[in-house]
Amino acid sequence: MFGRLQRFYTSIKVAADAGMLAVAFVLAYFTRFSGVMPITEGIPPPGETFVSLVMVLVIFPVTFRQARLYATNRSRTHMGELFELFKATITATLVLVAVTYFIRERYSRLTIAIFVVYAFTLIALSRLAFRHVLSEVRRRGYNLKSILVIGAGDLGLRTIETVESHRELGFRVVGVLSLKEEKVGQWVGGVRVVDHVRNVEAYLDAHPVDQVIIAMPLEDQAQVKPLMEQLALRTVDVKVVPDLFQYITLYGGLEEFGGLPIISLQGDPMDGWSRVAKRVFDVLFSLLAILVSAPVMAATALVVWATSRGPILYRQERMGMDGRTFPILKFRTMRVDAEVQGATMASAVDARRTPVGTFLRKYSLDELPQFFNVLRGDMSLVGPRPERPVFIEEFKRQIPRYHLRHKVKAGITGWAQINGLRGQTSIQKRIEYDLYYIENWSLLMDLKILLRTALGGFLSKNAY
Repeated sequence: MFGRLQRFYTSIKVAADAGMLAVAFVLAYFTRFSGVMPITEGIPPPGETFVSLVMVLVIFPVTFRQARLYATNRSRTHMGELFELFKATITATLVLVAVTYFIRERYSRLTIAIFVVYAFTLIALSRLAFRHVLSEVRRRGYNLKSILVIGAGDLGLRTIETVESHRELGFRVVGVLSLKEEKVGQWVGGVRVVDHVRNVEAYLDAHPVDQVIIAMPLEDQAQVKPLMEQLALRTVDVKVVPDLFQYITLYGGLEEFGGLPIISLQGDPMDGWSRVAKRVFDVLFSLLAILVSAPVMAATALVVWATSRGPILYRQERMGMDGRTFPILKFRTMRVDAEVQGATMASAVDARRTPVGTFLRKYSLDELPQFFNVLRGDMSLVGPRPERPVFIEEFKRQIPRYHLRHKVKAGITGWAQINGLRGQTSIQKRIEYDLYYIENWSLLMDLKILLRTALGGFLSKNAY
């Protein structure tokens, strides 16, 4: 049944892609030769245009098939599919250009460039629509593959909860097998423990199962090998959930080193192009922010200078990425002698503030000079707020995983801040939000945080 459905879905995808390619080709042709753009070498005759369209409708679907864009992969994310689509589109375009060159077919480079933009956009939208429809079908209980979970402990429970919370991927857990006799007949995560693991073959003979997931704790790993030997005689898909969640601290996952599979327990959340993209975004946005806020910063500097004795800017040592310290820049909001008796955190009622200090802190105007910290590379626009080294040592002793927030650059604003965790709020809660940001970082998430900050995320009752 699933084979017929898969062929049906593949046919729909191929037909949709062909339709989108044809539409993109026609749109590119009219965009290029409708008179909007200058025409220097005449308009290609219909015969040449038809030949080019036929080549597009052959080369692109074949390339997409080779890139496995028509293969079933229920766990592939939408962003992952878009990335694969982008790579396949570029590859197909290069093949098209090469074929056109060798058969000496006349073509417009600009038309091809316009076509690529249209084609990628239209196919991406059609894939998104297809994914949405398929997700709704699966949420209603159709087109689901059945999973048998082996392991009725905490790891098995976590596996079941994960599968059930992502029903749109097309899976459902139909039963659980346990290593403990006393658990048979009980329920784990809403799924019944149907039998002991020794009867796995009998269960597979009696029930249709598409996939077996082994979710055993570390102390039972000796049972995995004989179990795998039993399942090797079956055509059912087999997957293993490693019991390593207690050790994975940040951005862990499966990697490969010279062909050797390695499980990373703690990694770098932003490497390669991710780090480059974030840095480029930081620099461009900071330059724009400095230009836009220049009048406000000038007025703030004048008010600070006129209302209190001391420097306009305040430099304070903070700890950033990899534990490196840097001088953070702020408009001074406290008296010059505010910490003669030692470092003290600001409070809601703080007598050390200058006449305008409360106002500047309430609206976060004192933070504006930190755009220069971003330009220097000390900070990022978005990230965990930097703390003072004198407080950090205490936090490390009190809060597990506190040090992980220093795996990325500190930020002017952050996920914790837009959710009201500023001032004398729970440090533990702030760390949870910081680590959530690091684990789920994307440029889109940065934009969301910046937008919420601009719309009032910093106007918190805890800002002082």
